[in-house]
Amino acid sequence: MRTFGEYELDDDRARLDLDVVWKFLSTEAYWGRWRTRAQVEAAIDGSWRVVGAYRGDELVGFARAFSDGVSSAYLADVFVVDSARGTGLGKEIVREMIDNGPGAGFRWMLHTADAHGLYRQFGFGEHTKGRYLEREGVNAESLR
Repeated sequence: MRTFGEYELDDDRARLDLDVVWKFLSTEAYWGRWRTRAQVEAAIDGSWRVVGAYRGDELVGFARAFSDGVSSAYLADVFVVDSARGTGLGKEIVREMIDNGPGAGFRWMLHTADAHGLYRQFGFGEHTKGRYLEREGVNAESLR
């Protein structure tokens, strides 16, 4: 766990408020409104790592990743609730997930329709059709 201003970033799954995650993903996330709650919970359960952002006990941001645990990971379901936007928290959630955790040297992948600028700050570059982004791993040459 680490702090960022008034927020705590934590990868403790037990601390997640699944009601908040479900509410955001089912009503506000253009990429996930089609999923059922059971599918969202299964995705979280099957995730390699999760990061929650908290203001006190309130979950105000989230990200998850799935990975082989060795060389690559996919970043998914990154969000910050309205009341915490504009604080740099989204950037810190991404930093916590990809740079401060056990996958810091991994090749990271993601899809986005509208947050290219955020992810470019972390070394992600565009590929086909502009939605798929990838950041090479530290040892990318050894993966080829």
